[in-house]
Amino acid sequence: MAVEVVTREDLQAFRVQLLNDIRALIAEGQPKPAREWLKNSEVRRLLKVSSNTLQRLRIAGKLKSTKLGGVHYYRLDDIEQLLQSGA
Repeated sequence: MAVEVVTREDLQAFRVQLLNDIRALIAEGQPKPAREWLKNSEVRRLLKVSSNTLQRLRIAGKLKSTKLGGVHYYRLDDIEQLLQSGA
């Protein structure tokens, strides 16, 4: 039976590799939502903006919304166009 010795350097290298892998997963971002319409909170999380910024985008006409029962809904296609336009 072969015995392998794990050194501190091995553990340090493993830690660095693990942190790099976690950073890469985080950098990939959140997966694209599967739904066509998103609520305010989902759009804010996706764009990483405040509720005031989202309201300003809506008022300026840069991001269209549909209000249903007091809740604003945004089309995913409109959000993607906004991101591509760089506005």
